[in-house]
Amino acid sequence: QVQLVESGGGLVQPGGSLRLSCAASRNIFDFNFMGWYRRTPGEERELVARINVGGRTDYADSAKGRFTISRDSAENTVYLQMSSLKPEDTAVYYCYAAILSRISWGQGIQVTVSS
Repeated sequence: QVQLVESGGGLVQPGGSLRLSCAASRNIFDFNFMGWYRRTPGEERELVARINVGGRTDYADSAKGRFTISRDSAENTVYLQMSSLKPEDTAVYYCYAAILSRISWGQGIQVTVSS
């Protein structure tokens, strides 16, 4: 079991940046993957970015070149740096942590991109 606490969301103008943080209650290297999903009303949940225990990263096509996932093992925290934000990035972002098929989720955090 793990507790995941997200922070860093909010309102930003198009073209702006935000950094989301996901603080885990245990060692992040216990997990095969950690990452971020997002969901907008009426849409399917979308995997935005993930990082595996070895440090390999994967991104949704919509996130490539604009978002960067990283981690700080000393802080047991995973970050999502988002730049060049667009209105279509507006969503609730969820941090997750996976050990094989067992997935834990954060509570979700709102990101709104609007002028």
